[in-house]
Parts: sequence; C-alpha cells; structure tokens
Amino acid sequence: MKKEWFSTRELTGVAGLPGTIQGINQKAHREKWESRKRTGVQGKALEYHINSIPEKVQIALQAKESGVQFDAIANDSLAVWISAFHQLTETEREIIISLIMRQGIAGLMEKVNWNGGSDDASQS
Repeated sequence: MKKEWFSTRELTGVAGLPGTIQGINQKAHREKWESRKRTGVQGKALEYHINSIPEKVQIALQAKESGVQFDAIANDSLAVWISAFHQLTETEREIIISLIMRQGIAGLMEKVNWNGGSDDASQS
C-alpha cells in the first residue's frame, strides 16, 4: 500500500469502524493507534498509521486504493464484500442497497438466481 497515513474522515465507516469522526478518534485512543497531527489543517485533526488500525480496515483500504478485484484474504467474506462494493458505481450501490432494504437478502438472492442448494459459490 502506497499511502501510510489516513485521516479520520477517510476511516469513517470503513469495514465496521465507527461512522463519526469522534467515534474513530475514541476507538483509536482506546486501542492506542499510532497517530500524528495532520499538516495543513487547523485544530487538532489527526491521522492514523495503516499498521496500527485493524486488519479488516487495512484490507478494505488496500482494496479501495488498488482497485484490484477481490484483493482480500480468501476466507474473509466481509473483506470480499467490501472490495466488491467499492468497485460498484454509485448508482449500482444505490440499486443494491435499495433492493436489500425493500426485499431483504431473500430478494437479492432471488435476483441472482441462487437456488439455495449449497454454499458452493459456483452454483447459480
């Protein structure tokens, strides 16, 4: 990964992190993430080093930065989902979320023609 430092705004909501800047800062403080003051901004804005944040977040950030399809640990379904989600256009994301909100997971599975046979990803 090229980028090593991430602002609280960049981390907000990534891979299960809190959805607010205050929440990120509190979690970082509790878990003693390596931080530094952001340059070029007023106030107490901090940024956090990639090696001190949770592994799932690192994976999601790497997937987002590289744009490589499913650049994630094979057994980490959440990381795969996050990687796939970030590759969708904004319109595609809105459609998927709307479908899940209206029809639930069963509606989504119906749309992808999943027959419910087994967990084998090759079935469709």
